[in-house]
Amino acid sequence: MTHPEPLLPEFLKLYPFQPATAYWRAVEIEHVLAYPFPGGKGLDLGCGDSKLTRLICDRVGRRDWVGLDMDPYEADMARQSGLYHSVHVATAAAVPEPDQSFDFVFSNSVLEHVSDIDGALREVSRLLKPQGVALFTVPGDQFKECLKGPLLPGVDRERYLEEFDRRVAHLRYWSAEDWRRELVRHGMVIERVTRYLTREQVQRWELLSRMTGGLLYGLLGSVKRPIEIQKAMGVRQQKLSLPAPLRELLSGAIAFQVPARNLPVSEEQPCGCLMILARKSGAAN
Repeated sequence: MTHPEPLLPEFLKLYPFQPATAYWRAVEIEHVLAYPFPGGKGLDLGCGDSKLTRLICDRVGRRDWVGLDMDPYEADMARQSGLYHSVHVATAAAVPEPDQSFDFVFSNSVLEHVSDIDGALREVSRLLKPQGVALFTVPGDQFKECLKGPLLPGVDRERYLEEFDRRVAHLRYWSAEDWRRELVRHGMVIERVTRYLTREQVQRWELLSRMTGGLLYGLLGSVKRPIEIQKAMGVRQQKLSLPAPLRELLSGAIAFQVPARNLPVSEEQPCGCLMILARKSGAAN
């Protein structure tokens, strides 16, 4: 059952200067919350500033968390949140934790950015207890099909997509079958694959991204990615918050005619993202 609370105003509160991110996360996390969330001790793989994970915990209850992020800046913000027992600055392929330390690993929109994906999946398997679960969200193989693409006539779509990948740092768009094959190689079996972000929602996010981070990226010569620009501008450490009435008004404008809700996506329709739950093989202790 879908969580009844609209999340876009909440994400606009967390990320007032990132409407595109707020829109994507509102759809994504409502989808995550529509299913039982793993319990026990968890690794937040790519924890970022921890705001998203705290929002989840506010709805599913606290978990025994360890955080990991390769960005010292983000990891420091996660430490300051008080949500985690510890936060490591490390890559997903080299996690400084003992074998079989975790009941679950959670990774939200991270694995598409990881260069050593084979090493990362090997680490996830090593860190999980037998019968532990990996829950992660990623853009799927239909994501680029859902993008509207260049707005100006005569602009090559392939060139647009290549520049898009550089800006958002996406390294892969695997299908469910791709993930199934790679996870099996590392002793994990997929138990559930669900689809979210309709074509219309992907294109709404794309429009918001063009108008914000994409615009800054272009103005600054397509050198620094939006997250690097935000850091340089001091936006990510800002603790300003939009007043609730303004958040509601902005939410309505952002989601006009294309709601930021977890809409059903039929198998015949293309969708942007996949949520995958995989279980490690072996007898539970």
